[in-house]
Amino acid sequence: MTMHRRAFLSLASLPTVALRAYPQVRRNPRLGGDPFQLGVASGDPAPDGFVLWTRLALDPLNGGGMPGEPIDVRWQVAADENMRRPVRQGVAAADPRLGHSVHVEVAGLDPDRWYWYRFAAGGEESAVGRARTAPAPNAQPERLRFAFASCQHYESGYYTAYKHMADENPDMIVHLGDYIYEGAANPRVRAHRGGEIKSLYDYRNRHALYRTDADLQRAHAACPWLVTWDDHELDNNYAAQVSEEPDIDIDDFLTRRAHAYRAYYEHMPLRAAQIPQGADMLLYRRCAYGRLVNFAVLDTRQYRTDQPCGDRTKPPCEGVFDPAATLLGERQEKWLFAALERSPAAWNVLAQQVMMARADREPGDEVKISMDQWSGYDADRKRVLRFFEESKVSNPVVLTGDIHAHWVNDLKVDFDDENSPAVASEFVGTSISSSGDGSPREDYAESIRRENPFVKLYNAQRGYVSCEVTPECWTSAYRVLDYVTRPGAPRKTLAEFIVESGRPGPAPA
Repeated sequence: MTMHRRAFLSLASLPTVALRAYPQVRRNPRLGGDPFQLGVASGDPAPDGFVLWTRLALDPLNGGGMPGEPIDVRWQVAADENMRRPVRQGVAAADPRLGHSVHVEVAGLDPDRWYWYRFAAGGEESAVGRARTAPAPNAQPERLRFAFASCQHYESGYYTAYKHMADENPDMIVHLGDYIYEGAANPRVRAHRGGEIKSLYDYRNRHALYRTDADLQRAHAACPWLVTWDDHELDNNYAAQVSEEPDIDIDDFLTRRAHAYRAYYEHMPLRAAQIPQGADMLLYRRCAYGRLVNFAVLDTRQYRTDQPCGDRTKPPCEGVFDPAATLLGERQEKWLFAALERSPAAWNVLAQQVMMARADREPGDEVKISMDQWSGYDADRKRVLRFFEESKVSNPVVLTGDIHAHWVNDLKVDFDDENSPAVASEFVGTSISSSGDGSPREDYAESIRRENPFVKLYNAQRGYVSCEVTPECWTSAYRVLDYVTRPGAPRKTLAEFIVESGRPGPAPA
């Protein structure tokens, strides 16, 4: 896509990958407070290491409150939780042009084992976090245990689900987007600050607000995360350079996109390869767990064409079937297909944002589908599902967030044919807190299943999904909380579904 000249000039002043070194870095300064109020995190595990993250912030909700110069941050990785057996250590600069965030790419570790880590700066030490390396590339692990989540609107409820998630001791957590919400303050259970966010300063403060949550910090410190965004990290239902609001100037929107992408990078455990270049950020990538699971982490926002006929739930229009319409964009789609063709993994997972199954939301003869999901991009969806079938991709599984409800779906090339076989399985997780307490909505669930025979489960409570993967079987346990508008909700298991290796389509456990 072509960037307008005015947007390019305005973005040229933003930080880029080639950050020139400051002439001096403050070493061992006294900062006069705790700079680790936003916690610690790890991410993108590899066989020999992972990314470690923190962001220094003395006044997190007001720009960070840090000096306008880089600060030396010491980091340490140990083989024990008491940090008595250090195996790697070093010093990284917390650069103000990256919001005083720190991203350390640790290497040289042993595969498939737990490590512990911490940071120190300004006479203060961070909490101790825990991270696990991936198995060796040719290893066949006995199992992988991970959880996935999305949609954590701060004002709508508490993050109790993350406490339960951390208590399960997973090897990994996958976050599928809507880590923050960009809207103006509308206090409910908790409160945002100010109006709708658009500047880098405001995006930083919003991320920092979410990062102050103790349960979220606990989950980040418990294990590595794989992260991708959806729309609310920038603007609801945006499509590439197109805002949800039709009268927004494209140059102004690209400037806003640059601010949002920059703040996202600053607050996530991501590698240097993901540092934004102006309004662009390469987020799609691969993460392998030996020969057991291959994760293809997708970006269905930055490269998509605009939603056909608007972005709501409507009867299919001509634009839905446009072969040029795309969620992934040509380059990402080619990358995905090549990665799947080369994958030696028993299970191949698409970690992505919006539902792939084409669900009819209208009871009776009329059909209404979501234009913002894969159902609004019919040709693109069919290309991916046909590729699964024709290339004989080993055990494809799609993980989805976005819609604040649990779903379990067969994925078919032809959803109009009830006898069309499943070619993949889709597990959709509800929100952590978005839309408030939620409810089982049994009457609506029955209507959904009646209109869409491929749907095995629908539930609109809050929660997350826990997965256990072995070479022979995938199990997804659907966790729910009865309330999030007050803290302390117990965790319940709503249902469990399995996929047997070589037999696409989930079945009740």
